[in-house]
Amino acid sequence: MQSLKDRILSEGQSLGSGILKVDAFINHQLDPQLTREMGEHFAAHFQDYGATRILTAEVSGIAPAYATGLVMNLPVVYARKKKPVTMNGTTYQASAVSRTKGDVVTLSVSSDYIAPEDRVLIIDDFLARGVTIKALVDIVEQAGAQLVGIGTIIEKSFEGGRTLLESLGIEIYSLAIIDSLDDGKIKVR
Repeated sequence: MQSLKDRILSEGQSLGSGILKVDAFINHQLDPQLTREMGEHFAAHFQDYGATRILTAEVSGIAPAYATGLVMNLPVVYARKKKPVTMNGTTYQASAVSRTKGDVVTLSVSSDYIAPEDRVLIIDDFLARGVTIKALVDIVEQAGAQLVGIGTIIEKSFEGGRTLLESLGIEIYSLAIIDSLDDGKIKVR
């Protein structure tokens, strides 16, 4: 998606240690037009996959998942990082180490919102090491639902997340792929 790549190159910052800062349009401040365009791209790509529900992780995955769900007319479920007191009954949980925060987060989804008959499309902001998306995959599996695809806004190819997830045999589609953040320079494929 060229408009996304252009924004990454013009406004993104390589902070070292493989961290890409895109707070100006994805992770802190949102650009509604760009977010809508991302949702349209995901929807066009996954339109024939038969998804019945979209799953993401809070917080930064919510906007692109919502935009995709709006276009595809699908419900969007986001895994909570802290289980609220209102989430009672059966929950599906999986843990992942946060790339930017460095701590372990436990993602939780109520069984009320993913059922065995669901065909789930995962949409998230980043694919880096793949641990957060793998945790979402684990939640889909716990629910007995079928995973039909994975979409990410930005993939950092040098961190190996795609390799971790390819064994699932599921389509992984990234709107922009970063091949390097070496020496403070962003190299977009």
